[in-house]
Amino acid sequence: MGIIAKQSIQGTIVTYLGVAVGFVTTFFVLTRFLTTEEIGLARVLVDAATLFIGLAQLGTSSSIIRFYPHFKVKGEGVKVKGENSDHGFFFWTLIVPLVGFVLFTAIYCACHEPLSRWFGEKSALFVEYYYMVLPIAFFMLYQTVFETNANVRMHIVVPRAVRELITRIGLLVAYLLYAFRVVELDGFVIALCSVYALAALCNIIYLFSLGEVSLRPDWDFLRNNPQLIRQYLLYTAFLLISAVASVLAPTLSSFFITAEMGLSYTGIYAIATYIAVMVSIPYRSMTAIAAPQLATAIKENNHVEMSHLMQQVSSTLLLIGGMILCVIWLNIDLIFHILPNGETYAAARQVVLILGVSQLFIATCSCTSSALIYSRFYAFSLLFSFILTASSIWLNNMLIPHFGMDGAALSNLVSYVVYFVLIILTVRLTIKVPTFTQQHLKILVLLLSIFILNALWQKYLPINNIWICSIIRTIVLIGGGCSVAWFAKLSPEINQQLKSFFCKIKHT
Repeated sequence: MGIIAKQSIQGTIVTYLGVAVGFVTTFFVLTRFLTTEEIGLARVLVDAATLFIGLAQLGTSSSIIRFYPHFKVKGEGVKVKGENSDHGFFFWTLIVPLVGFVLFTAIYCACHEPLSRWFGEKSALFVEYYYMVLPIAFFMLYQTVFETNANVRMHIVVPRAVRELITRIGLLVAYLLYAFRVVELDGFVIALCSVYALAALCNIIYLFSLGEVSLRPDWDFLRNNPQLIRQYLLYTAFLLISAVASVLAPTLSSFFITAEMGLSYTGIYAIATYIAVMVSIPYRSMTAIAAPQLATAIKENNHVEMSHLMQQVSSTLLLIGGMILCVIWLNIDLIFHILPNGETYAAARQVVLILGVSQLFIATCSCTSSALIYSRFYAFSLLFSFILTASSIWLNNMLIPHFGMDGAALSNLVSYVVYFVLIILTVRLTIKVPTFTQQHLKILVLLLSIFILNALWQKYLPINNIWICSIIRTIVLIGGGCSVAWFAKLSPEINQQLKSFFCKIKHT
């Protein structure tokens, strides 16, 4: 856990610097200068591109994590530029998604007419920029591929900086150019595409600067390992089928809202999503480095290491993510108070809480899901992915007409709860690795206590000044919660890292 903790902390710091940039973008640019419809357009273009690459990459990201330990040269020492330390594995991680991109580009173009009819009535603006999804998706695709290649080589900080800082700064510039009408809407969409092109370029330059990748395929290794190649192709085919289901779920709500309610509501939902997604920021950093180690432990059938990784990562994410969710909810009224045109976006107040809980659940169970995908029982995740998608489609279709955006958020939460409960039970029965402990229960009790005390405070100790109310409640409740977590040692990893940090400060 040492390298996981160190790089996770570094990655999380970088991510929160990106959050700061995103905060400026969201609170002082988007909501002030852009209409909800324009915000909705930007959101649905990125969501559509995300869905596209989820299919087009043909499972490359998961394949890289699962099979890199098999291709990696054992006992490699200091690397030099151009050294083929992965038997040409990097080359194939570029070719496979390219094939997928060409395939799904053809499908996407063929679907233009029926999708235009679906979105045309309430969201004609998206139909107008339908084909701009393709270049955005292409650059996002290879940004992801390059980032995953860096992650499995235990380099997460720089790719994380590219994703969270460079990309967000680029998006801020794009929004500002449009806000001050330096460019019109067409130019803004092109600028949006250029940001992801820059991110992909930065990642590929960084990868080659490490000297750990090569564009030269190792044909001898392939000829000598036909069984490994068959496993790789079978796994890729499985992930392609699985992706059709699994990548739909996170983006379905945006598409249903866009089609059923219009881009303006998509824009409001996007702002709520941005606030809620802060809960999962530590998860993105920690799993990026933990996933390759988990894949290696599974390959070596090391149940002790598997159990340790899964329990430590999940409990740490539950505690950190839960505290972030508490901070958000204690200050939700203040957030919408300082947000330009906040009264418009306050309609999504409950959406923030529901999506925040959903993000916390996803973060906590992510390591368990990875264990199933990287194991020989990965086929089970195909079934569960279809259940996830089917339940999401059914719930969105049923709840959005009655509850609007709240219904979309509820469909997201319920679908993922069902999905991860099935995964947890399967992992427990097949891999036979315990995923959760009493530590998780203690953390949950602490988080629920903060929520209950906050509700009681609001009812019996109301303070009219929204700033004073938020500040005092945050200091007392969050400060008290962190103190309990520290003294009760709810996360030994966090305690250890904080002790090391304070020791370094003391000695400097």
